[in-house]
Amino acid sequence: MKAPHVMACIDGSNYAETVSEAAVWASQRMDVPLSFVHVLDRNQAPSQFDPRGNIGLGSREHLLEELASLDEQRGKLAQEHGRLMLSTARERAEAAGIAEVETRQRNGELVEALAEIEEESRLVVLGKRGESADSAPEHMGSNLERVIRGLHRPILVVPETFTTPSRYLIAFDGGPTTRKMVELLAERPLLRGLECHLVLVGADTDEHREQLAWAEKQLAPTSSAVHTQIIAGEVEKVLCDYQREHAIELLVMGAYGHSRIRQFLVGSTTTAMIRRAQSPLLLLR
Repeated sequence: MKAPHVMACIDGSNYAETVSEAAVWASQRMDVPLSFVHVLDRNQAPSQFDPRGNIGLGSREHLLEELASLDEQRGKLAQEHGRLMLSTARERAEAAGIAEVETRQRNGELVEALAEIEEESRLVVLGKRGESADSAPEHMGSNLERVIRGLHRPILVVPETFTTPSRYLIAFDGGPTTRKMVELLAERPLLRGLECHLVLVGADTDEHREQLAWAEKQLAPTSSAVHTQIIAGEVEKVLCDYQREHAIELLVMGAYGHSRIRQFLVGSTTTAMIRRAQSPLLLLR
């Protein structure tokens, strides 16, 4: 099996460049190779023409042949476009100092294509929206939620702009998932040396203070500073307000769990934060 690498998913959207920037940053921080992936989704750009109708058999066969030829040409152009995007991303990464860069082009649905090579990745980097998504600021790509739910690796969701993080915010609730997140971050190099902000949204109780103290102890040795806060209020608003007030460039959250109850409790908050996020969002399990 190949050494684990950062897997960056690019397409023809405005997010491709910032995905590349974030992936280069992560690859350098983690000191692992970088792989750019472009998936030719068979569900995109279907033919809108319906050849059924009140036309003669000979004419219909001729139209079907023309449509088949057109689809073939469209497929070749899409494939070549993907190769050019991958080549451009590779050149940028190499210019940024990444020594090991590979490119891959896959066919099929995005989540299935990524699942096939998931075992080779340590981190997956995706744009908040793809080229076929709605351009409204708080909308997320139709494939993004499926990918987040379907993959088991950490995922970095990137907005239209990327700023190299100097501080990050962990949405901490003291539960097993967020404790595991803290342990992962303490062990791995991605955010090592950055300023950490731990925020627990809830009541200021002894139990919550003890939970935050535990998390602070785990992260202090590998962080430039650790700040803890307990804030009552509505989760999404508290986190967004805190992040804005402290100019935090990266948000870390737990991704969806597998049980239906956990998906309801954690998944809804995660989805809402992805929709509202104007900064990169690191999702861990």
